[in-house]
Amino acid sequence: MSEPRKILVTSALPYANGSIHLGHMLEYIQTDIWVRFQKHRGNQCIYVCADDAHGSAIMLRAEKEGITAQQLIDNVKAEHSADFAAFLVNFDNFHSTHSEENRELSTSIYLALRDKGHIATRSVTQYFDPEKGMFLADRFIKGTCPKCGTEDQYGDNCEKCGATYAPTELKNPRSAISGAVPVLKDSKHFFFKLPDFQAMLQTWTRSGTLQDAVANKIAEWLDSGLQEWDISRDAPYFGFEIPDEPGKYFYVWLDAPIGYMASFKNLCNRTPELDFDSFWNKNSTAELYHFIGKDIVNFHALFWPAMLEGAGYRKPTGINVHGYLTVNGQKMSKSRGTFIKARTYLDHLSPEYLRYYYAAKLSRGVDDLDLNLEDFVQKVNSDLVGKVVNIASRCAGFIHKGNAGVLVAENAAPELTEAFLAATPSIADAYEARDFARAMREIMALADRANAYIADKAPWALAKQEGKQDEVQAVCALGINLFRQLVILLKPVLPTLAADAEAFLNVAPLSWDDHKTLLANHQLNAFQPLITRIDPKAVEAMTEASKEDLASSEATAAPAGNGELSKDPLAAEIGFDAFAAVDLRIALIEKCEFVEGADKLLRLTLDIGDAKRNVFSGIKSAYPDPSKLEGRLTLYVANLAARKMKFGVSEGMVLAAGPGGEEIYLLSPDSGAKPGQRVK
Repeated sequence: MSEPRKILVTSALPYANGSIHLGHMLEYIQTDIWVRFQKHRGNQCIYVCADDAHGSAIMLRAEKEGITAQQLIDNVKAEHSADFAAFLVNFDNFHSTHSEENRELSTSIYLALRDKGHIATRSVTQYFDPEKGMFLADRFIKGTCPKCGTEDQYGDNCEKCGATYAPTELKNPRSAISGAVPVLKDSKHFFFKLPDFQAMLQTWTRSGTLQDAVANKIAEWLDSGLQEWDISRDAPYFGFEIPDEPGKYFYVWLDAPIGYMASFKNLCNRTPELDFDSFWNKNSTAELYHFIGKDIVNFHALFWPAMLEGAGYRKPTGINVHGYLTVNGQKMSKSRGTFIKARTYLDHLSPEYLRYYYAAKLSRGVDDLDLNLEDFVQKVNSDLVGKVVNIASRCAGFIHKGNAGVLVAENAAPELTEAFLAATPSIADAYEARDFARAMREIMALADRANAYIADKAPWALAKQEGKQDEVQAVCALGINLFRQLVILLKPVLPTLAADAEAFLNVAPLSWDDHKTLLANHQLNAFQPLITRIDPKAVEAMTEASKEDLASSEATAAPAGNGELSKDPLAAEIGFDAFAAVDLRIALIEKCEFVEGADKLLRLTLDIGDAKRNVFSGIKSAYPDPSKLEGRLTLYVANLAARKMKFGVSEGMVLAAGPGGEEIYLLSPDSGAKPGQRVK
């Protein structure tokens, strides 16, 4: 037998500035399943994580709430820890990047890089908020787009025309924090010389460490040439001060990945048998894996390995990248109740339902995963209740009634137990490769075979026949043993179900290798229901509660108008003169597209004959494929005052009718109408 592997595993650090939601949970559940599988196999597998606790956003939120930054991150850490524990995510250590271990490691790594010539300094001109007395990150600056003139745009890109630019190019800039007009000010900044590691990264990223799709993306950045990375921020800033540089702080992304090391260091300090260096030194034979989302690949596959290389530490064995979560085929939505917090889910449903559904959908690729709530109910009920637990519930009663709960030693179908045994290595390979979807398919195929066997033998019918009692016991004993095999295979995904099944089976905690044996002449405990069916009403209640959770933010959304449909069926009356003042025209929809970050809006480019207009309309729920509106004529209010919105300026309104949701109907003129014609 081979020696147990030494494995250290991390998930990306959740930011200590908000609650955990189901999109976050995708990653932590994926990681936890893989870690549990490794432990199930007898390997030493250590899972560490931490809250990412630094940055301007933390500082500003704490200030707004009237508490210290330390109080804020302590409160959020308690909330995060409780949510993870409730979802059965079993960290060996959950720490914080605002820790002494992280301060010491960040300092030592920076000094090693500096002393080896990998740190550069130069003056940078940035906007400075004279009221707050702080330099402004791009996202804290707003102004008018220098390309298209749209107001209220952020400091690095325009959400209307898509242009990218430097914050200093914005017209009429202002601080998004205080509203003050910022001034340009020079400051000394510190840069990590990432180009020093170009050759190493070109080799390392093609060494099998990354999925092919991720390696190909990284290659684009490498081929275009790496740039030096700004790793400093000016006071005031919540983070670690740079050694020998008063008022200068490490940028949050410098010390965040070092937080992986710091969390493990914290665990080692409390666990004498763990040795930090044996996992992190350059010659370590231990394995190191990071599980992350595709939005932070550059930090983990470029900056992080380069920092480790430069400071004399080992690099990751593998970086496992997953896609985003969608719900019902669309981006998570506050208005639809599909932006679901972890705690809201837990108030209504068992965590193991979601753990299984995610496992059944997760492949080893980076494709997005869709949580289809209707399919979620059907799949969990069909697979876990209708297939797996159904085997035990069908058989247990006959064994207790006919043989005092004792399993007989007879194997009634050796070919079936051999088939289960033969299928197990493939399932193990699928778990190892993080292809959980394949593992679940193969496990459920075994469950189908077990159920087919029991249905064919029909012990409930045999029990009514004289002289068939021994056969009933043999069939049901095999059924319980096959159920036990399935529990062993599913234990990394369903730890609570497995623990309850172990209590029923009257066995010690099951390990992976227990699948090689069968129970014989063995006493069972009384059978209790192991899992209940999902009631669709619980899912409905969860989505409604998610709408309620965010009711305050929805209440501050734009009022009806500019494409938003009024929910009041009895609006106040207006006079004829007011109505006659409306300039209603025919408009041709030249282009229609989604608005990034908006739950309800579509962006329409209209041809009104003598001009073009940009309109935002809240009709997305009725037109999930906006391209189908292109080329269509509609009615347009041309003399409505332009309205500044978060996503740009809406120049008028298109007309639609309907109760809302999917039942919104864009009004269209009769055939023969032309763009620009006035409607009398």
